[in-house]
Amino acid sequence: MVSWLVTHAPRRFDALAVPPDIIAQFTAVACNANPPHLLIAGPSGVGKTAAWRLIARQVLGVGWQATTHVLQARDLARSSGAMGKFEDFLRPAGSDSGDTLASRTSLEAFDRGMFLGTGGDEAPAGAETEEILAGRKMAPVSRLIIIEDADHLGPKRQPYLRRMMERESHTSRFIFTARAPSRLIDALRSRTQFIRLPTTTAEMISARLEQIADAEALQPAPGLLGDLTHIAAGNLRRAIFLLEILTLKDRLDDRSQLQELVAATTFSTTQRVFEAALRGRIHQWKWQQVEGRNRRVLHGAMGQFDRLLSDHSLQPEDVIEQLHSLLVSGRLLLPAGAIIGLLEALSACDIRLQRSMHPRIQFEQLFHEVAEIGRRFGLAV
Repeated sequence: MVSWLVTHAPRRFDALAVPPDIIAQFTAVACNANPPHLLIAGPSGVGKTAAWRLIARQVLGVGWQATTHVLQARDLARSSGAMGKFEDFLRPAGSDSGDTLASRTSLEAFDRGMFLGTGGDEAPAGAETEEILAGRKMAPVSRLIIIEDADHLGPKRQPYLRRMMERESHTSRFIFTARAPSRLIDALRSRTQFIRLPTTTAEMISARLEQIADAEALQPAPGLLGDLTHIAAGNLRRAIFLLEILTLKDRLDDRSQLQELVAATTFSTTQRVFEAALRGRIHQWKWQQVEGRNRRVLHGAMGQFDRLLSDHSLQPEDVIEQLHSLLVSGRLLLPAGAIIGLLEALSACDIRLQRSMHPRIQFEQLFHEVAEIGRRFGLAV
């Protein structure tokens, strides 16, 4: 089954849930005779991926998927042998080879008619770039290299990319997406055109949910789409995802079902994170059956934190927001001094996250600070 995030993805620039001036910027970049390298920044779920996909279709034409190469830097940072995998991506013929992904060209750069369009495959700008430029000479761009979550590249991989952009990107262009562009080195940022996406407005999220509900012939309970808009808090992707989950579970007829769904997932897990940390249980390893074999599985606050990121698709910034909501909700029956201390520790962690490429380290420090507060107020066991 294909996710609604794919089936209901925008097909034109003017369908993006962003302000008109940003739509104009994307259109201008994609229809440029010599498109620049691009850095698209913004919070989670505001359309960064949707934007670069439309740009790729406009720049490369109907066959864009054949010569668009995507690397997810966040997944790379979590894996072993990250630098080797990074080099394998950029140098498919081997690290000792002079052949790089950025230096490769293809016939599509000189003959866009090689691919035949399918029904409904409309250029995102309303017309193909060749028609818009009316015969003007175009740079032979035949390949796009997409680095998603580029703010997780780290200090070793960014200079590597910068050199490749300078020397070998005559027929290719790089597009970076990031939530914290300040983590990219100046030498990399200065070689890109920067476009920042704001948080999606409630009006735009509500309108998009209504479009999807009409297209899928849904009959949600009165007020449910408004509740989804409120819970999404500017994250359009999360709003669409929650609507799809409610539909699959056949829970569209009761607004309370949404609250139960959210409470049964992220909020309850978030509470367990704080409770484990307050008791000093930062790392707890337990043996348990996994796929028929006994394995050591991480529990405690760090284990719960890992599950928030993997099982609930939350970003570190989302976890900060969830923890803050939990503290101010009154659900934790703690002394006022403990609440104040926890809020101060959470605020400090939020600041560190903006400067760090290793969020897990920052949360581990936060949980140790929470454990110290727990000991101070007699909550540790």
